[in-house]
Amino acid sequence: MSAGIVGGLARGQRALLGGGVLLGIVGVGFTLLQPVLLARLIEAAGQHRPVTGLIVLLAALFVADAALSAVQGYLIGRAGENIVRDARVTLAGRVLRAELAHMNGRRQGDVHTRLVSDTSLMKIALTQSLAQIILNGLIVLGCVVMMALTDGWLLLVTVGCLGTAAACSVRLARGLRRAALANREDTGEFGADLQRVLSALPTVKAAGAEEREQRRLAGLADRARASGNRVTALNALLYPVLNVGLQASLAAVMGLGMARVATGALGTADFTAFTMYLFYLVSPLVLVFLSLGTFQQGRAAVQRVDELAVLPQEDLGLAPGATLPLPSGGGPAVEFRGVSFAYGERPVLDGVSFEVPARGLTALVGASGAGKTTVFQLIERFYRPTGGAVLLDGRDIAGLSPVQIRGRVGYVQQDSAAMRGTLRENIVYAAPDADEADIREAVELAGLTEVVAGLPDGLDTLLGDQGVGLSGGQRQRLCVARALLQKPSVILLDEATAHLDSDAESALRDSLRRIARTCAVVAIAHRISTVVEADRIVVLDGGRVRAVGTHAELVRGDDLYRRLAAAQFAEAAGAASNPMDSTAEGGAMALLGPEPSR
Repeated sequence: MSAGIVGGLARGQRALLGGGVLLGIVGVGFTLLQPVLLARLIEAAGQHRPVTGLIVLLAALFVADAALSAVQGYLIGRAGENIVRDARVTLAGRVLRAELAHMNGRRQGDVHTRLVSDTSLMKIALTQSLAQIILNGLIVLGCVVMMALTDGWLLLVTVGCLGTAAACSVRLARGLRRAALANREDTGEFGADLQRVLSALPTVKAAGAEEREQRRLAGLADRARASGNRVTALNALLYPVLNVGLQASLAAVMGLGMARVATGALGTADFTAFTMYLFYLVSPLVLVFLSLGTFQQGRAAVQRVDELAVLPQEDLGLAPGATLPLPSGGGPAVEFRGVSFAYGERPVLDGVSFEVPARGLTALVGASGAGKTTVFQLIERFYRPTGGAVLLDGRDIAGLSPVQIRGRVGYVQQDSAAMRGTLRENIVYAAPDADEADIREAVELAGLTEVVAGLPDGLDTLLGDQGVGLSGGQRQRLCVARALLQKPSVILLDEATAHLDSDAESALRDSLRRIARTCAVVAIAHRISTVVEADRIVVLDGGRVRAVGTHAELVRGDDLYRRLAAAQFAEAAGAASNPMDSTAEGGAMALLGPEPSR
């Protein structure tokens, strides 16, 4: 059995497991007494002695054995449920606290399969199968000892037949474990791909890809079926192989035993007792090997579950809610000092340095792939820089805990993450103890007041998975409200206006101006309307800081920024009027300013 986290959880249930095994051992003793009493009953009946007491005692043993078996099964089963619960809770915590860089390398569906179905199989291995192996193994051992005391020659014949079959069964059980591990991996792959499709179902339908995805899932299901069939085949062979040895031993014992009784070398009562022990041996021995097969499948699940337990963890350090002291001395809210970063072998940032003032709006602009979102992820310490330092309120975040960092930084993602639950639950997600006044303020600042008023149950309206029930722009404003409710010193907005119409965008820009008076706002924005109003603009190009300045300064002094701005103004002009409307085009170029001298 694994010595990892699963083994530790099993040791935590040793009281229940030990109690169950102890009762099982007592039950084994009662079981082994039954053939002895039965032999005495036959002997007493043959000698015409009273048998009432033996019959009552034998019946009492039957009842006691059944009661002990029921209690033992309950204790073992309860321990198994406790282990599964503790494993799921512990591993869910480790997954939630795992470093994002390592979690992104795993498929979510496979993680889900390990936490749900593999833990269920693990329970069978750790409790039911293991208990069956131990208790039935004790019965087998006890029967062998009693058979040896009764007649050694018959025992040698029995062991010879059964030993050959048992050796073959052990080899099958080892193959079964390997096949079961492959099957669990194939099942995890199917689950991961199924989740991929379900999470993008509108895209699948819009692309008419249902048939393609079904074929892909069918291929993965075929792989899982093939490996599952191998598990079934090996499992199905266990009993027949063992049964051959049992039938051979029974035939040999009956033939040789009757011959020894006929010659007087063995008494009738002893032969009856030996035969009873052999019959008592059959069922437990079968159960041992069947349980061994199930145990091997469970071990494969345990191995997969234990792999989650070694995920590298973030060091949270402080209790939830702990924050840094407010900045003093007017230093920058965020500072990058020569920061470099790469995703594996792919470099993204190279020697990036810039500052974000403690107040005001700072915009990050640049072509797609310039590293803008990576900057945000480094500030949140989802990833660690490969070189340089990121400072928050003058302190290197490498020496801070994630709780300290994220308690001071609000983050609005580009994909507007919302979850199943009420609108209120989504808004207060990062600040569950927020009062109604703070919630109303955040809703108003994010421009959600009219949206909430139009919903059937207001803030208590239930949303579906991924925020179904709200438009893309409404989900984005919800995420802004969630970030505001944290009352952070730094707010990171990754394309926060991407899905907003012009009225909603204008309202949000007004809110951002008010917010920027009290804290630092850093925005990744492609819409020039947001960029123009920024107090400071950082231009990223190829993973480096190309220029820093205001809109007017960068239009005059940086060719890349001028091209980006011109493209955005052209789009804005085209959206506002006919593309041939020279007034709209002229207004856009007027905002750009005069062509810089060459």
